Amino acid sequence: MSSTPADTDRLTLYADYVCPFCYLGKQSLNQYLESRDEPLAIDWHPFDLRRGKRNPDGSIDHDVDDGKDDAYFEQARQNVRRLQAEYDVEMAQELAIEVDSLPAQQASWYVTREYPDQWAAFDAAIDDALWQAGRDIGDGTVLAELATAVGLPADEIRAAVDDEALRVELREQFHAAQNQRITGVPTFVFDGQTARGAVPPAQLERLIEGV
Repeated sequence: MSSTPADTDRLTLYADYVCPFCYLGKQSLNQYLESRDEPLAIDWHPFDLRRGKRNPDGSIDHDVDDGKDDAYFEQARQNVRRLQAEYDVEMAQELAIEVDSLPAQQASWYVTREYPDQWAAFDAAIDDALWQAGRDIGDGTVLAELATAVGLPADEIRAAVDDEALRVELREQFHAAQNQRITGVPTFVFDGQTARGAVPPAQLERLIEGV
């Protein structure tokens, strides 16, 4: 989310922090932005890849069969490696199967509302913590440390992670994404047009600039 003036071009991004393709898609987006002269506002919308495996209290039931077997994960790893090479991105891990992104998404959603100018830095810090340092972004203490590092109040981030009302609001955002027919992430939306997946910078340029 951004506080950029209303007349600035705006890209909507649906993403989940534990999705390696979301991380790689953001790296592709950053590469596109480096070649862009005009500012681009990013409106981030949370998306929960684990929504079908959650217990009523929000915890993940890893025993739920979601149809993802060893062959699925091996293919995912191969695709991650291919995109790492294509975008020249190093990562500490290829998948984050055991990490729960809900606390990070909840903290990030709080920051979009209360500190929109600092959201981009916090978002990048969460991504780097998971994909560059292999840290557990489902840990409130880790999130508080990341908040402090980018100038956000750690106590507010801890409170946001434990805020049940905020969790309900976040679930409403997940449902809203489904209602918008967002079925996977990352999904980039600009002026009614959509690009799905960790698409290359040239495709993002076509999406946004129509060239």
